[in-house]
Amino acid sequence: MRAVVTVVGKDKTGIIARVSGLFYEKNINILDISQKLMQNLFTMIALVDMENSSIDFDALTKELEKVGEELGVAIRVLPEEMFKNE
Repeated sequence: MRAVVTVVGKDKTGIIARVSGLFYEKNINILDISQKLMQNLFTMIALVDMENSSIDFDALTKELEKVGEELGVAIRVLPEEMFKNE
């Protein structure tokens, strides 16, 4: 399964490291990632592959919500299928 992860919040050191570190710990592959600072606002969007992950989608969502609370940013996870037109 592939998912889209968004991170938005006040810029601070370690956001990318903490989020990508969780991906590494859970064997989630980052397929594409972009980040941008909009004045003092940090934004990131990543497409990740969970096929070989040690956790499922719901568990990833909960883990990333905890990380977001720790960092003071909003993190959302959506299945890639939501963005496909069929």
